[in-house]
Amino acid sequence: QVQLVESGGGLVQAGGSLRLSCAASGRTFSSYLMGWFRQAPGKEREFVAAISRFGASTYYADSVKGRFTISRDNTKNTMYLQMNSLKPEETAVYYCAARKMNTIETQPGGYAYWGQGTQVTVSS
Repeated sequence: QVQLVESGGGLVQAGGSLRLSCAASGRTFSSYLMGWFRQAPGKEREFVAAISRFGASTYYADSVKGRFTISRDNTKNTMYLQMNSLKPEETAVYYCAARKMNTIETQPGGYAYWGQGTQVTVSS
């Protein structure tokens, strides 16, 4: 098992940047493919980005390509999401998630482990 804790959320103006972190417990972080999702009030949880176990492969939702960057540091058991040029409609709770299979997955049901989420609010 792995426990995940997100941090780095907050309030930012439109066009601004934030960097989210996801810290994982245990010594097997590199065994997991990791993903970021977000959920706005009244909406379904949606895929944002994913990164393979050793970072060789990344995948992004079309809506964030070119603005968000996912990365990981397995020596620190931590994953990151650098978010630039943020938009008000990206206000949501952002979650990190982990799955054992090293294939990119965009559906929430494909991830077994979740953090508690961190709030990102983008003001206009």
